[in-house]
Amino acid sequence: MEISNLTSVTEFILLGLSSQPELQVHLFLFFLMLYLMILLGNLLIVLLILRDSRLHTPMYFFLTNLSILEVCYTSCVFPQMLVYFFSERKSISYSCCVIQVYTFLSFGIAECYILSVMAYDRYVAIRDPLRYSVTMNWRICGILAAGSWLGGFMASTVDTVTTFQLSFCQDNVINHFLCEMPALLHLSCTDTSHAELVMQVLCIFTLLCPITFIILSYAHIIIAVLRIHSAQGRRKAFSTCSSHLLVVTLFFGTVMSLYMKPQSLSSPEYNKIVSMFYVAFTPTLNPLIYSLRNKDVKIALRKLLGKSEGA
Repeated sequence: MEISNLTSVTEFILLGLSSQPELQVHLFLFFLMLYLMILLGNLLIVLLILRDSRLHTPMYFFLTNLSILEVCYTSCVFPQMLVYFFSERKSISYSCCVIQVYTFLSFGIAECYILSVMAYDRYVAIRDPLRYSVTMNWRICGILAAGSWLGGFMASTVDTVTTFQLSFCQDNVINHFLCEMPALLHLSCTDTSHAELVMQVLCIFTLLCPITFIILSYAHIIIAVLRIHSAQGRRKAFSTCSSHLLVVTLFFGTVMSLYMKPQSLSSPEYNKIVSMFYVAFTPTLNPLIYSLRNKDVKIALRKLLGKSEGA
């Protein structure tokens, strides 16, 4: 990555969530609990899928990718945030800020693509269940998953390079709990119109295109489900999609409200609140959504607990 030589800032100061000392311990304990829930919940789903052969299907293969991505992109933020609750000087070096922006964006964009792939998988399963295993064979699944990860890293490279070609002169205080593009654009002392344009164009490919694809997939899914004569069959078809649809709504709704909004209309406090939803709360809820609303996952969990108790 080429970093602009005009940049004189060598580190950034993150203000975090609160400057009140009496709240730091409470915030630390709260977010430590959330982080542990994210790790345990998502890693438990991965473990259940790997151990139970009945879950070795394309749907759960993509769910494994989703869980790994959520562990990765939350781990770009939480360890540093937890340490900063007890740090007098909440500084992050310029190079570490670059790395955080790049990795956080990479995993986040890859998740957008994985969620759209999961919608396509459900569409194929419901539209043509007899040919599902042929259409969604393991080679195709591997290509779709690898393409999602690669697409995330490629899009993040463009966004990160564009952002850090901006000049950051003397003001190095970021009113945020992580290095994130909207916060950095507010901080730059040069014209950010080009960087904002690049971000908006990339949002078309990383947010609007995936969510449009998901909406079209679910439109076809609804049509296919309505053609099912059995009421039980319709309920079963909808139940396989409801968890994914809820996750999509939570994730895309919060991310798009931040990245698709003109930076002139946003504020640091607004950015922090929205970021907290998709950084902390959505990854915490996702394992619960998939475990509580998914019969196969609950059976696999009971099976795992039964083995543990019998050991």
